[in-house]
Amino acid sequence: MAGEFETIKIERDENILWITLNRPHRLNAFNDVMIEELNEALNKAEEDPGVRCVIITGEGDRAFCAGADLTMFPKLTPTLALEASRMGQKVFARIESFPKPVIAAINGYALGGGLELAMACDFRIAAEHAELGNPEIKLGIIPGWGGTQRLVRLVGLAKAKELAMLGDRISAEEALKIGLVNKVVPFEELRDAARGLAKKLADGPPIALR
Repeated sequence: MAGEFETIKIERDENILWITLNRPHRLNAFNDVMIEELNEALNKAEEDPGVRCVIITGEGDRAFCAGADLTMFPKLTPTLALEASRMGQKVFARIESFPKPVIAAINGYALGGGLELAMACDFRIAAEHAELGNPEIKLGIIPGWGGTQRLVRLVGLAKAKELAMLGDRISAEEALKIGLVNKVVPFEELRDAARGLAKKLADGPPIALR
């Protein structure tokens, strides 16, 4: 199934579908192709009755997703930028309301749009070395894919303002303390931890879990 896509990999693991962001040379940063392919992978997960849970992770041990690929920015006209923003909002909103549980297995940096992606998931498990943050403010922009709203819901208004307005990164342990992630594990245990949670969810009542 991996050959179907350019920027992601998908893998069926019994009743779980793994979606791996696969641009490690760019810290798994989003480009327009990756957003489209992520949406296509969600189509497959939703249409397959045998898939009961989805796990999203990044390739390698450096990054879950470092946000938008900044090399795209000089090529974006105002119209293309608006289209990219709307597509990201659409896909992340779809993940948030997906009819099957979605887990983010955060294997490294989750920054900007990468953190927004993780926050759209139902559960977040982070590797010990992961760093999370919304550094957009340092580029003179704000999170554009629903991140500010989700951040408030997860960590409260005061902490959300601190993270969004200062743009600092936090450790996985700090993210756990403030409720941004559900669990922190050593990197080598991340896949098993995500799979273990996914199996519990996949074996649960599907209609009640919607």
